[in-house]
Amino acid sequence: MTNSTTALRHGIPPVEVMHHPAGLFILFFTEMWERFSYYGMRALLVLFLVSDLAANGWGWPREEALSLYGTYTGLVYLTPILGGYLADRLLGFRLAVIIGALLMTLGHASMAMETEFFFYTGLGLLIAGNGLFKPNISSIVGGLYSKGSEHKDGAYTIFYMGINAGAFLGILLCGYVGETVGWHYGFGLAGIFMFLGMLQFLFAQKMFGDVGTKPSGQSRPETPEDPAVEEENPQVVRDRLIVIGVLAFFTIFFWMAFEQAGGSMTIFAKDYTQRVLTGEAASWFVWVNTALTLGPIVIITYVLFLLFRATFRYIPLSNLILAGAFALIWLIALWMVYNQLTSTAYEVGYQKDGAEVVTKVRVSNPDLQAGQTLHLLKLSDDKFRVVADADVPKFDHLIEARVKARMAGEVEVAASWFGILNSFFIIAFAPLFSRIWESRFNPSAPVKFALGLFLLGAGFAVLAYGASTIPKGAATASVSLWFLVVAYWFHTMGELSLSPVGLSYVSKLSPSRLVGLMFGIWFLSSAVANKLAGMTGSLIDSISAQYGLSAFFLIFTVLPVAAGLIMLALTPFLKKRMHGIH
Repeated sequence: MTNSTTALRHGIPPVEVMHHPAGLFILFFTEMWERFSYYGMRALLVLFLVSDLAANGWGWPREEALSLYGTYTGLVYLTPILGGYLADRLLGFRLAVIIGALLMTLGHASMAMETEFFFYTGLGLLIAGNGLFKPNISSIVGGLYSKGSEHKDGAYTIFYMGINAGAFLGILLCGYVGETVGWHYGFGLAGIFMFLGMLQFLFAQKMFGDVGTKPSGQSRPETPEDPAVEEENPQVVRDRLIVIGVLAFFTIFFWMAFEQAGGSMTIFAKDYTQRVLTGEAASWFVWVNTALTLGPIVIITYVLFLLFRATFRYIPLSNLILAGAFALIWLIALWMVYNQLTSTAYEVGYQKDGAEVVTKVRVSNPDLQAGQTLHLLKLSDDKFRVVADADVPKFDHLIEARVKARMAGEVEVAASWFGILNSFFIIAFAPLFSRIWESRFNPSAPVKFALGLFLLGAGFAVLAYGASTIPKGAATASVSLWFLVVAYWFHTMGELSLSPVGLSYVSKLSPSRLVGLMFGIWFLSSAVANKLAGMTGSLIDSISAQYGLSAFFLIFTVLPVAAGLIMLALTPFLKKRMHGIH
């Protein structure tokens, strides 16, 4: 069935962008702003909790901060089960998304208050809002296409590009604003874009026709008009749900290893990677980082232009809100790039417990001399912000330091910087994967899952090789940063092979009355995987001391590859139980 035929049946305006219904790109941007807010807040959460009181943080021990973080992310992936059920039975997908977006907007606003009551209230609102939002916006994507449409895999890959565009921008901009201007500004910025995303979606309802307006079991029955849909007798439904269950189970192995990015891979970046660049390498990094910052924004702005051109006569207010949001993104990004290009590193010293401590700081538009006094605001153990003389009276606790030397031509790559590589690679390669899935080279779901697991294992094999020269139990090392860059590329290619495809197949294989619930169960596997990722990642020191850091990463090479081989062996069994869904 063509996209146009599906559009006529649902009352969707026959408008396409990049050969997909324009509504897909409304959902693309709505999800992008939600992920912007989620990852932007997440980038600041632990840092805010562990930062000193003098830095306006809460001064929590790392163990307590990470425990709260684990509880929060676990609940974020659990509540979609309830949110999917409510949408299936009571609210419908679209109303659930709007309510969820509103709750998350209020949650971010609460966290910006930075008091204990509003902080925990904000987390609760974010957990509840995400439960309503996350599974149901994915369900609307599926509703834009016929049940067995060959365009679905490509559609979910494009949608997944929106998810990662939001993650990229949120980590980059909210993180920078929160660390350099103030925590509440970073939390507040996340809330602003969540609110704009909600309004953009709210005023674009015309582009969805009747998709998601009622609980899915009541919206319309499946009809023989769709040749890909056969009568869903209990045996067919059971078999297809078994396939979803098997695929969800194998995603646990994927995400358990993949989510080391937030734990052991970050430790590898911080303590075992050579991140201080000098000379030509430093100059290259400055310009590459500028391209990494502005390049994805240019790409997404082009997609915005295509949507604007196709839909302005249908949803002008939604388009204007979206354009305004992107104008704000450009302003913040250009301000950040300007600060980075015009700053210089200085080595400074200050007194602590009767001894001199030497650290490095970066100053915008610098003209400092050796011996000159600076006032520093401590953000974390190794991160400081230079406070302008005019702003000194605003702070109760500042460190007085003296300039020792100018570190001309030196750049230190932040350990957190590697986190944006995953999102950047997805933005860059998602269109390619979308085209492949729509071509004659499109493999079955189990094969795609196996490919994703193999690629993930390859990334960890690169890290294992890079860590092979590190002695057992070493606390620090200086391994080339290229090992991390290449590993993130392999991991991202694996993610593109598995995650958006998984969303597509949940939509294809679920009976209409259970679509929201099945998306909730799908995200439950991520909750389990995140917990396992934390448990296994915490073993890095003990395994490294006994067997070496290379052996630790080899564990995450073997597990995904073994799971991928089992998935390949199960391919005939699973394809038979899909009953015609390809």
